Amino acid sequence: MISLPDKELRSGRWHAVRGAAALAAAMGIGRFVYTPILPLMTAQAGLAPAAGATLATANYAGNLAGALVGMVAPALGRSALVHRGSLVLLTATLAAMPFTTSVSGWSALRLLAGFASGAIFVFAVGSILSHLRDHLPGWSFSGVGGGIALSGVLVLLVRTIGDWRLAWWATAVLCAAFASLAWRLRPEATPEAVAAQAIRPRTHRWFGTLFASYTLEGIGYIIAGTFLVAAIGQSSPGWLGGAAWILVGLAAVPSSVLWARLGRRWTRPDLLLAALLAQAAGIALPALAGGATAALIAAFLFGATFLGVSNLALAAGTHLRVPRAVALLTAGYSLGQILGPLVAAPLLRHGYHQALVLGALIVLAAAGAAGLLRIGFPHRMPECAG
Repeated sequence: MISLPDKELRSGRWHAVRGAAALAAAMGIGRFVYTPILPLMTAQAGLAPAAGATLATANYAGNLAGALVGMVAPALGRSALVHRGSLVLLTATLAAMPFTTSVSGWSALRLLAGFASGAIFVFAVGSILSHLRDHLPGWSFSGVGGGIALSGVLVLLVRTIGDWRLAWWATAVLCAAFASLAWRLRPEATPEAVAAQAIRPRTHRWFGTLFASYTLEGIGYIIAGTFLVAAIGQSSPGWLGGAAWILVGLAAVPSSVLWARLGRRWTRPDLLLAALLAQAAGIALPALAGGATAALIAAFLFGATFLGVSNLALAAGTHLRVPRAVALLTAGYSLGQILGPLVAAPLLRHGYHQALVLGALIVLAAAGAAGLLRIGFPHRMPECAG
């Protein structure tokens, strides 16, 4: 006979697994698998660097649209039907990429994939933060790193046995496997009862600063998230870029849990500042120093921080009790991701290194905003009434 606490613990663990699978599909594969496949498409499918930036922008525009659905129509953001439909759409768009060789066709598919990823992300994060406590949300966020690492291994294997088409098909199969695990993820609890009881202090000042920092992070980190593998490949053997991307995923797996545990000793604004400074250093490193050591250190720093930044920012927004904080922050982050490839595109004529330097500078600006967030941040909020 299983006791009630044991049942709740087991239920919480299964919920964490389903949440991790949803984020692995939405972000680890749906958004980030393009990074290791980009050099293959450039070499084998005739995709020019500027066109590669166009595909990235299309994906992030779709991601913004998916996040806006959760902001403008919260009921759709919590809909299990929308979540499941998005999982199917995401898998289908990955599988369809090899059936065209036109930039417009690829852009349309990446736009749809971005929309599906954004909708899944908002649903999954709302569900995770609503139903899980303690260290379990961190383990769910680690699904992003797991998706990056597994899809990176697949793409690295494909380099030895096939071409860019096989890379897309293989990752579509992996996405389908994660989607099957995420299929029964429970939606976020209906917020009306909680909202009626909660005291909402005036926190818009800090939320605005947090929003600015997280949006700047979206611009800077996505430049590295899109072009890091190609930049490393410019001055290193081709396999090193793929290996570095796998390391990004492996470093990301435990990062959310570790950042959450550090939160027991330091405040979220302090940790957000530290993570952004470390990430800026990691993004700049391949552009300033060549060789395998610099590439691997850069990959580790990037992987160990980008999920921590997301986890800390979304948790801080939830703590400030701003309505629809997750959807608002995700929309700003997604807008930043649209701008990232666009502002980097003029620099790509000279390779990828200048783009990485620009990304690092923008992340430094995000760190500056996080530093302002530390001034008077309300670490202790009033208890709910009733």
